[in-house]
Amino acid sequence: MNITHYGHACVLIEIGGTTADRRVLIDPGTYSNGFEELRDLDLVLITHAHPDHLDLARTTALLDRNPKARIVVGADAAEGLDAYAAVRVGAEPGDRLTVGGVELHVTGGEHACIHPDLPTSRNNGYLIAGSVFHPGDAFDLPPGPVDTLFVPAGGPWMKLQEGIDFLRAVAPRVAVPIHQAGLALAHQNMHHHLLATLAPVDTEVVVLEPATARAL
Repeated sequence: MNITHYGHACVLIEIGGTTADRRVLIDPGTYSNGFEELRDLDLVLITHAHPDHLDLARTTALLDRNPKARIVVGADAAEGLDAYAAVRVGAEPGDRLTVGGVELHVTGGEHACIHPDLPTSRNNGYLIAGSVFHPGDAFDLPPGPVDTLFVPAGGPWMKLQEGIDFLRAVAPRVAVPIHQAGLALAHQNMHHHLLATLAPVDTEVVVLEPATARAL
């Protein structure tokens, strides 16, 4: 399996299959760069509607360049994607789907609280092919053991202790820090270091170079 991090919450997963590879892009948002020219995508997964996870202008252009791709979204993130109804798949927490040859288990429900005075929003987590978990903006646990976890490193809805506790609770083989764009570089490095230092003993924390595929 190859994983490419395009910054913040956007990652490309290339899954080796018995007949063909599957290419799954998650959360092409406003803080991410380099995903725009991707081709031969099978799936685009959106965890929720916040712009740092869904840049509508660049995502619709991406879909136009990938006519075979299906886009998987919750109801709140579907707004603005009416023109893509033929390739749009609705997904809500608890759903088990097979889309584009890829098994998905949808988890989550609500975006983590930023402040009680702000309105809540929906959030989907995705367990992909039974092994890779992207939680979106929440710390809801996956439905079972996972091989690779995308672990949030920073955001207005979290403190690092929560990210570390989430990493320990999931205890994957590999953890890839994401959701770091709002942190200064010094804080990114510090948060990544603390995640690696305080991870479970059998978990490897891998910080990916931007827009560079790596086999994990």
